[in-house]
Amino acid sequence: MSDNPILYRILRPLLGVVFQAFYHPAIVNKEYIPQNGRAVIAGNHKHALDPILVDVSTSRVVHTLAKKELHDGCFGGFFRAIGTIPVDLHADHNREALHSAVDFLNQDCLINVSPEAKRNYTKEILLPFKYGAVVMAKRTKRTYWQFLKEIEQCAKAFKALGIEEKEKVSICMPNTPEAVIAFYAINRIGAVANMIHPLSAENEIKHYLNISQSRYIISIDITLPKLENIFKETPLKQIIVVSPGDSMPFFMKAAYRMTKGRKNTRPSGKEFISWKEFVKQGEQAQLVTEDKGKGQDVAAILYSGGTTGYPKGIELTNLNFNALAMQGVEACACLQEKDKVLAIMPVFHGFGLGICIHTVQYFGGTSILLPQFSAKTFHKLLKKYKPNIIAGVPTLYEALLKNEHLEGYDLSFLKCVISGGDSLSVELKKKIDSFLKEHGAGIQVREGYGLTECVTGSCLTPINYYREGSIGIPYPDTYYKIVKPNTQVSLPYGEEGEIVLSGSTVMKGYLNDEKETEMTLRKHEDGRVWLHTGDLGYMDEDGFVYFKQRLKRLIMSSGYCLYPQYIENVIDSYPDVLMSCVIGIEHPYKMQVAKAFIVLKKGKKLTEEMLSSIKAHCEKNLAKYSLPYEYEFREELPKTLVGKIAYNELIKEEKAKHERQ
Repeated sequence: MSDNPILYRILRPLLGVVFQAFYHPAIVNKEYIPQNGRAVIAGNHKHALDPILVDVSTSRVVHTLAKKELHDGCFGGFFRAIGTIPVDLHADHNREALHSAVDFLNQDCLINVSPEAKRNYTKEILLPFKYGAVVMAKRTKRTYWQFLKEIEQCAKAFKALGIEEKEKVSICMPNTPEAVIAFYAINRIGAVANMIHPLSAENEIKHYLNISQSRYIISIDITLPKLENIFKETPLKQIIVVSPGDSMPFFMKAAYRMTKGRKNTRPSGKEFISWKEFVKQGEQAQLVTEDKGKGQDVAAILYSGGTTGYPKGIELTNLNFNALAMQGVEACACLQEKDKVLAIMPVFHGFGLGICIHTVQYFGGTSILLPQFSAKTFHKLLKKYKPNIIAGVPTLYEALLKNEHLEGYDLSFLKCVISGGDSLSVELKKKIDSFLKEHGAGIQVREGYGLTECVTGSCLTPINYYREGSIGIPYPDTYYKIVKPNTQVSLPYGEEGEIVLSGSTVMKGYLNDEKETEMTLRKHEDGRVWLHTGDLGYMDEDGFVYFKQRLKRLIMSSGYCLYPQYIENVIDSYPDVLMSCVIGIEHPYKMQVAKAFIVLKKGKKLTEEMLSSIKAHCEKNLAKYSLPYEYEFREELPKTLVGKIAYNELIKEEKAKHERQ
């Protein structure tokens, strides 16, 4: 059929009708394994699927891929064509089909470009910028073909530095084209991208560099003072310095350097090299790069707290990212080539890297990169770029509701709005849905759920259906079940327990931490490896999942995970502090912020000077987004019967205080 495009165009809509007629939410059995194949690992990218054949009896989808050529319009999920692949994503009775899909994904790295490819890619990466008062007048665009050439050139530059396969290279960048180019270039040569938040504290950056043994780092210039201070305490050999002005048009670049850019002076010395000089090394080297990546090779390391709260490096593979892209397209059920996605979530975050960048490039969309989000100018972004998809944390939508500049504005260009990274309250969802309807967007906000340990989302509300309080149904090729906390004992429908999941997006493990990995990834009696999330919830009889609360102490602030234990360790390291306790308190915009309760050592008295010193100590050792919002000093803290700090009592006190206000 794929050889007859006219017949294909006639029959494809009919096949779609047949598929939709048999499509309904997953029904799960006692083991919580979907049996009726509610979803498939297919997308609607015409070059990646040609055609889709659905076998309703076995819930199987057959992919026929064009042989020996790149998939036009795809730069994120380039898969070498290997003919016809049967894929059964859910039914346990047909594991061979599932393995064939996994084997398919295992064959490739994130980007796979043959040197002889001569295609003229016409899709675009859209790169808008806003830095303080400097606003780009014209959009800077990259076609796919241009972007691929830049990735190839960057890959050669890395090879010229002597970067070896499986070596970790750090990227400490916001959402800029250089960050995305470097990420794929590193993957292109078989190395590993070590993603670091630019606002991380000095000691945190030092930890990330040491645990990954990074010799090279690509960094935004504002982070240079921190890197200079810790350079000799790390394996670093050279810093590749990127300025926000590097990708700006000429006049905008000049304006930036005369204003905000003046503050960021570039240091001299052989340990520093500019992005421009670095890329030129690739031109001079003329090295041929070959991708030899396999699905189980680690592609990136993202950082999260793990179960102990101390920053853990999460090893994510090529398979993890590519599976997420394929699953995400099918789960969303509305993404099309050339759709524009507002990439607000940062590239060092699983949501931003996995969804807003990699998934978008996989289906042939346009990523609108936003280095820094401002609630005050959100309306300008919507009016200027008219994105079809927005993915962000609940605070983003709080800003949307409060923005007076959108009154009466038509938002009918929106086709998918997703909330993730934090729990979306039922009331906030109702307000957002009402706002969208009033502004001409006939859609609902769809809540997703996931962890960095499975890249990002693994569960999503269906496109035109909602059950109050639910986080939706699992992605294709992803199994969910509810167990008795810290056990492997499955619980019946409706009973609350720990959410565990299994599938192709589950991480390889925590970097250099077997003990923590074994605690989180556990092999059950069914032979599958299950990710124990540390989150409590339940599942109804139709497979809809409901998140209730977290087992581990965790503060969610603007989509970031703050770990109280880690913050407490920093505060307790101050010489005059005896003990501390950190909890999350409500915040009108960030949902939650950290509050620190501190007890000083005997004989020490609180002064303004000491308070300033403690705050400075925290600023030096904690990322900016995890700093305590409030400090309260006490003579003692409430204790449990066994002598532990009763942090729940402090939470109750703060809630009561909030209710009285």
